[in-house]
Amino acid sequence: MDIAGHAAVVTGGASGLGAATARMLAQAGAKVAIFDVNQKTAAEVAIDIKGIAIACDVTDSGSAEAAFAKAAADHGTARILINCAGVGPAKRIVGRDGPMPLAEFQRVVSINLIGTFNAMRLAAAAMQSVTPLVDGERGVIVCTASVAAYEGQIGQAAYAASKGGVVGLVMPAAREFAQFGIRVNAVAPGIFSTPMLHALPEAAQQSLAAAVPFPKLLGEPPQFASLVRHIIENRYLNGETIRLDGALRMAPR
Repeated sequence: MDIAGHAAVVTGGASGLGAATARMLAQAGAKVAIFDVNQKTAAEVAIDIKGIAIACDVTDSGSAEAAFAKAAADHGTARILINCAGVGPAKRIVGRDGPMPLAEFQRVVSINLIGTFNAMRLAAAAMQSVTPLVDGERGVIVCTASVAAYEGQIGQAAYAASKGGVVGLVMPAAREFAQFGIRVNAVAPGIFSTPMLHALPEAAQQSLAAAVPFPKLLGEPPQFASLVRHIIENRYLNGETIRLDGALRMAPR
């Protein structure tokens, strides 16, 4: 799909991978709507890229429905959805203080997996009614998984389970939406330089970068955005989760 001129939605677009992707889409000529719970930061990015910022809690059906309705009213039905909303707190299943509170596990799964599904179902429902492009394509959905879906570390049980769910969601969604000309893919990033990672001490960040086989660097959000662009533009990519990790395989801890 040629990005120029189409409406796009980026969940979690206020920072990190989402903000970089929103900027890429705008530079490619898309009309970008940023969905985020952080309204102030989302508005700053939206002003910078001449897009719109819409408050949205992806875990809430009503909030997401209202956000998509607002985006469609301003930009038209989105043919591009990029799911970047996510959280990644670290906690053992059973720690020194006892079992992990169930509510904390539920929160991670609710945002990372259920939030992805919530945005996907609403975007795909709207995409199915738009006029197909000359090649029969109606839309593209890209989700954000993680290498933790495959090699979750100790303390990543909730995060790894949620991202494993995202990986598992891609193929059945791609098969279901194929009849409508809607493609579904995901990117599984490794260790990226995002606000989530910046919360760690500098020494810890350097240690993580050194664990990457090559290049021995943290991934940068524009690299993620570049792969998303390729997925959108390469119409033969469908039903796939692509690792973007410098050949990293996570150790147990």
